Amino acid sequence: MLAQLKAAFKYFNDAVPFKLVPALIATAVLIALLLTPCPTGLEPKAWALVAIFLTTIVAIILKVMPIGVMAMMAIVIVSLSQVTSTSSKGAITDALASFSNPLIWLIVVAILISRGLKKTGLGRRVGLMFIALLGKRTIGIGYGLAICELVLAPFTPSNTARGGGIVHPIMKSIANAFDSDPAKGTQNKVGSYLALVNYHANPITSAMFLTATAPNPLVVNYVAKATGHALQLTWTTWALCMLLPGLVCLLIMPMVIYLLSPPELKSTPNAVDYARSELDKMGKLGASEKVMLGTFALLLLLWANVPAMLLGAAFTLDPTVVAFVGLFVLIITGTIDWDDVLSEKSAWDTLVWFGALVMLAEQLNKTGVVAWFSEGMKAAIVASGMGWIAVAAVLLLVFVLSHYFFASTTAHISAMMLAFLTVGAQLLPPQYVVPFMLMMTAGSGVMMTLTHYATGTSPIIFGSGYVSMGKWWGVGFVMAVVELLVFATVGMVWWKGLGYW
Repeated sequence: MLAQLKAAFKYFNDAVPFKLVPALIATAVLIALLLTPCPTGLEPKAWALVAIFLTTIVAIILKVMPIGVMAMMAIVIVSLSQVTSTSSKGAITDALASFSNPLIWLIVVAILISRGLKKTGLGRRVGLMFIALLGKRTIGIGYGLAICELVLAPFTPSNTARGGGIVHPIMKSIANAFDSDPAKGTQNKVGSYLALVNYHANPITSAMFLTATAPNPLVVNYVAKATGHALQLTWTTWALCMLLPGLVCLLIMPMVIYLLSPPELKSTPNAVDYARSELDKMGKLGASEKVMLGTFALLLLLWANVPAMLLGAAFTLDPTVVAFVGLFVLIITGTIDWDDVLSEKSAWDTLVWFGALVMLAEQLNKTGVVAWFSEGMKAAIVASGMGWIAVAAVLLLVFVLSHYFFASTTAHISAMMLAFLTVGAQLLPPQYVVPFMLMMTAGSGVMMTLTHYATGTSPIIFGSGYVSMGKWWGVGFVMAVVELLVFATVGMVWWKGLGYW
């Protein structure tokens, strides 16, 4: 009998297009939540929405199927169950409402624009140029990789594409040039150090720009809601607030990793020769690369609101409008073509899963779930008798460290951030609410340092074999602590100077 059950399980596991055990776990979570009595203070439909939301998060964490499929599942269930409306038409309208959100389209279009970096070779050229300038020592190569990340971050909202698709191949090429190869057991020559720098630059730059990673617009929405729209993080204000503490983190990160994972080969003069030879092979800057550079300059000027500063408020452009302008410029100049747009799967995948998660978060807020949860958390904290500094620290640390339980930054932010921000806004003295919001904003990027599954970039770099799991987790925890301390000290002073508190 047991053998027949095992055989049947194996058959179904091989036959279905999803992971059977994780699917059964997610289903069990949904059933258990639906059978749980509705908590006091919530409507039954609101509790059903909570069940759908938590099941979706569990399914994403367990990777039952691709995140886009899990997002579509949420749309279908919300529409069929009518938990947000009294009619099927109203439910599907609610389920699809977030797809008109300009911030979602900002991320989608910016991903499409970033395709030009790969197609034209400009991203690789930028990385090689920094290696040629800074690559005489291993730590210099590390700084070259970090600066490459910084330069690309404002224009590549897929941190996975930036760190894993553009910078990581450059890092591997340099490591291989020094015969630092995990297959040969020589990963510690330079590869382990460079892989860690390659990765840890990614969360820092993701925290520095609104357009540096996909869930950042969600953070903008949550901060606005939690503060009653008193704090509106535009592209410019986000970049300005995170500029100095982010640069300090980038400055010290290669040095900290140098101490935690020192490379065996300290001097690397051949790296400069390698980079220069590769640049020679690439030749002079091509026409398409020049168009990319010009487009980036245009985007940066418009996102920074320079025309409005010079000519008046009438020339202010929404960031999503700017992104569409940039995409149109690239298409009409032939830098990318319509087939490139259609084949950029990550952009359309992001549209589906990000839109669905935004929808769930918005509906949880509309149905009063977030307010209910916030009140419960607030009551527990008040009962504990903690001072406001301890409250702020606990909220921040619990939010950041709970990322150990998430394999998706977006899922984590969707599940927890608004409630934490709301509690902070209610319990902290009014003059300290804004710096708390900025610390939480920084924390949404810093938390990606922790594990080898923390975000899409991490499994790519970890999978290359240069860093053991133990070292990855150890360095990740240390870097999370260091970066939080930088934002809590340098950041607070910087925000005070900017007049935010």
